Amino acid sequence: MKKIQMVDLITQYENIKSDVDTAIQEILSKAQFINGPYVKQFQSDMEEYLGVKHVIPCANGTDALQIALMSLDLQPGDEVITPSFTYIATTEVIALLRLKPVFVDVNEDDFCMDVEHLKKVITSKTKAIVPVHLYGQAANMEEIMKIADEKGIKVIEDNAQAIGCDYKFSDGTIRKTGTIGHIGATSFFPSKNLGCYGDGGAIFTNDDELAAKMRMIANHGQSERYYHDVVGCNSRLDSIQAAVLVIKLKKLDEYIAARNKVAEYYDNELSKIPGIRVPERTPQSNHVFHQYTLQLEGVDRDGLHKFLAEKDVPSMIYYPVPGHKQKMFASFGLSDSDLPVTDTLTEKVLSLPIHTEMEQEQLVFICEAIKEFVGK
Repeated sequence: MKKIQMVDLITQYENIKSDVDTAIQEILSKAQFINGPYVKQFQSDMEEYLGVKHVIPCANGTDALQIALMSLDLQPGDEVITPSFTYIATTEVIALLRLKPVFVDVNEDDFCMDVEHLKKVITSKTKAIVPVHLYGQAANMEEIMKIADEKGIKVIEDNAQAIGCDYKFSDGTIRKTGTIGHIGATSFFPSKNLGCYGDGGAIFTNDDELAAKMRMIANHGQSERYYHDVVGCNSRLDSIQAAVLVIKLKKLDEYIAARNKVAEYYDNELSKIPGIRVPERTPQSNHVFHQYTLQLEGVDRDGLHKFLAEKDVPSMIYYPVPGHKQKMFASFGLSDSDLPVTDTLTEKVLSLPIHTEMEQEQLVFICEAIKEFVGK
C-alpha cells in the first residue's frame, strides 16, 4: 500500500505533469514571470467559472483578506465579526489593520457561523462580517446577507476552504461561494482543493468600484505607474502559479467529485460506530470536502490521533486553539467570550486524510484502524 498522506500532491502532479511542465517551460523560455499571459488567462477563467464580474489575483489568501478589508475604508476600532473557530489568518488581518475582532460562535452541525449569535453581537460599531465556509461547506449566506443589508454592513466571504462550492438560495437560485457577499477572498495554498505550487490567492467581487480599488491597493496603491493614490501593498500572483491554476481549474469539479467519493466511503464505514459523528450536509449547499472532519463523543480524540499516527495514518486537529483564546488577541480582552460550541469543538474534532488520489486500500486501512481503536 502506498504511504497515506493528508494530501497527495505528488500523485496529483504526476497526473497533470505534461501540461504543467510544458506551461512552466514556456514561462521560463519567455521570462514572463510577473503579470504574464497566464495570470490574465487565469483571471478570465476564474471569472467565468465563478460567474463573477471581477477576479483580482494576489500573492496569498491572507493578503486577499487584508486587501478586501483595506478597500472598505474602515477606521481603527471599527468592529469586524468573524468566527473564532477558523484558521488564524481570518482574524489576524483584522487586528493587523487595528480593527476590533468580534468573535461569533458556530453551528455544531456545519461548523459555520451561527446566524442567531451573529444577530446578538452586532453593534453600532460593526462595519463588516467575515463568514468562513469551513471545511468545504457554505455558511448560511442568505440569512447573513439579509442581516448585513438591513444594517448597512459589508460582507467578506472567506472562501479559502470552499472554492467550487454551490450555495442554493430559498428561491432555487444557485451561486458559487465567494460571489455572494460584497467581496470574496480565497487562498491557493498547495493543499487547497484548487492549489498552486507555492503561495497564491484571489479576491472576487461584482462591485466595479471595489474591484478598481482592490486592484490599486494590491499594486502599491497605484492608479497609474508612479502615481500612488492610497496606501497599498505589493501582492501579485506570479505567472508560474497562475499557469498551474489554469490547468487545475479545468479539473476542479472532477477533484470535488473525487473528494466526495472518499467522503461517502468514510460515511458508510464510520457513521455506525458509537461515539463517531460524521460530517453533516446542509440543504443550502453542497460539500467540497476540503477537510473530512469527525466529531468524537466519548471517544478519546487525542488517543485516536496518536493511535493513527502509530499506524502511519496522518490526521489533523483543525483547530485546537480558537481565536478568542490565542495570545495574540489578549489585548482585546476576548478570552472570556461566550462561545460554547466553539470551545467544545476544539476538544472533539479530528480530520482524516482526504484528497483526489486516495485509493480503496488506503481507505479500508484507515477505517479499520479507527474501528480497532474504538473497539478496544
